[in-house]
Amino acid sequence: MATAIEFQHVKKAFNGKTVILDLNLKIKQGEFFVLVGTSGSGKTTSLKMINRLESLTAGKILVNDQDSSQIPVRTLRWDMGYVLQQIALFPTMTVAQNIAVIPEMKGTTKKEISATIDELLNEVGLDPKVYRDRMPSELSGGEQQRIGILRALAAQPSIVLMDEPFSALDPLSRQQLQDLVLRLHERYHNTIVFVTHDMNEALKLGHRIGIMRTGELLQVDTPQQIAQHPANEFVREFFGASLAQNVYDIYLGRVGLVQGYLPTAPTVAAERIQTVDYQDTLRTGFSALASHDYLAVNESGQLQGYLDRQTVMTYLSEHEND
Repeated sequence: MATAIEFQHVKKAFNGKTVILDLNLKIKQGEFFVLVGTSGSGKTTSLKMINRLESLTAGKILVNDQDSSQIPVRTLRWDMGYVLQQIALFPTMTVAQNIAVIPEMKGTTKKEISATIDELLNEVGLDPKVYRDRMPSELSGGEQQRIGILRALAAQPSIVLMDEPFSALDPLSRQQLQDLVLRLHERYHNTIVFVTHDMNEALKLGHRIGIMRTGELLQVDTPQQIAQHPANEFVREFFGASLAQNVYDIYLGRVGLVQGYLPTAPTVAAERIQTVDYQDTLRTGFSALASHDYLAVNESGQLQGYLDRQTVMTYLSEHEND
């Protein structure tokens, strides 16, 4: 798979203090890549260097195999959507006008822009007849962030940068927007670089996850591989901070619910099912899901039911604030 973004020995210093030490990273085209870490880890600074909101102190960032420093800033940013934690809609513009900003700047025809606005609003469950002419002040926080996401996607950018876009929202809105972004990514196949401090969110969204600490990239891998082979104790503890501590926590959260919990055997080959004990750690469950499609949960030697990867991810996202 081709590389969309590549950091080559990137360093960043503020007032003589180095905050990004020596960042080397490749992000694939069409990948949903999540940078996660504690406050001050350098994840947001790394994101902002991609679209040159922050300059590099040393090294190079390639965007679609071109040195980003050699690409005119406007050209670079026109092909990148950007979604912030602070909902940054233009307050004096309607919903439609907000979504149309970049397509208009790029010279897209009014007819195409109008069709795109209707299509995108319908995609996120907002009736264009109702929402097109509303002002940002008339929208809820979740609705405003939906419009912010649509504005980032309206010009069909190949890359979308998201800087903790859901952290200020209530848990329900946050879960809904996570699902929305996953659905939009599946439809448009753009490259998404998503920054969060929340490991549960990273586990739900990321094809791969990069874990940062004090300016260093400690590990880059799939959620399953990070669970199975944490690079060091910090990664192990950061991953282990997920609220579900063992398979049984997730099993209890799903018993009796239609979605996710499977009371009978799934119709797959036996070798695609791994048996686990209800007291096994979450890390053990993730490790098993790296090479199997389902977990068969046993308690005292008796089969209780089945869990799949999506069930585990969904449980974590729904219970992150419990």
